Amino acid sequence: MLKFVIDEDMPRSTAKVLRSRGYETLDVRDCGLRGKSDAEVFKFAQKEGAVLLTGDMGFGNILHFPVGSHYGIVIAHFPNEVSTSKLNNQIVKAFDDLEDEDFKGSLIILEPGKIRIRRK
Repeated sequence: MLKFVIDEDMPRSTAKVLRSRGYETLDVRDCGLRGKSDAEVFKFAQKEGAVLLTGDMGFGNILHFPVGSHYGIVIAHFPNEVSTSKLNNQIVKAFDDLEDEDFKGSLIILEPGKIRIRRK
């Protein structure tokens, strides 16, 4: 089962929802990383052997975070008007459609009704 590091721009409930589905999750807010740089959050996720789940499109920069050089990055790119429960449901639905291998080294962008994957 995959392990996720949840960035601080995601709802706290996202970690709880993923845990209820059997995923191991760490929230950066609980790991002393609140307000830290993208580089520090990324480094932490790699140290933990975890996929990074974030809303920060900056993690989509493949020059700074090259595909294949990490355990996976998932960017949840949803409008601010989307409710937390709808966001969490969309994330869970997307994860149900993916295999563990789809995450490894990949950049995955989730948008309403759409999944884009850039593989290594």
